[in-house]
Formats: sequence, C-alpha cells, structure tokens
Amino acid sequence: MTKKELIDLISDEAEISKSAATKSLDALISGITDGLRSGNQITLAGLGTFSTSERSARMGRNPRTGESIHIPGATVPKFKAAKALKDAVK
Repeated sequence: MTKKELIDLISDEAEISKSAATKSLDALISGITDGLRSGNQITLAGLGTFSTSERSARMGRNPRTGESIHIPGATVPKFKAAKALKDAVK
C-alpha cells in the first residue's frame, strides 16, 4: 500500500477530505520521527511500539575488492508489533 492509497483509505473511513487526511498522516509521521529523534519511545495501542537502538561500530569487507572497511556506529529505528496486530495478520 502506498502513501496515496493510505490517504484515500483514511479519507473514506473518517469521512474527511483528502487534504485533511494528508495533513493528518503527515502530522503522525512527523510526530513519530520527532519523538524518535528525541530518544523517546512511541507506543500506539493495537499497532505497536516505535523505538531506537544503537548499532555499534564494526569492521566490514568490501565484497568487490576484499578490502576491510570501518562501518561507523549508528542510531537506527525499530518497530515491535503489538499482539493485536500480530493476531490480525495471522
């Protein structure tokens, strides 16, 4: 499902205009992004939990040349699905 299809679904289900649905979805995405950037955990009941995790630095290998390279550490987003979502997908 694309963002456009999701906006259409929100617009139909909530009986609001597509522009209002777009603003709502953009606000949700922005809120989650800002929360994760601040180091917070975001929990949406029935959907799941968004959080961040630290990935440590490590040594890797360039597959083309075989040369060892340093891969720096990073903060990465994580998502853990709620039980209700897991059960609905089964």
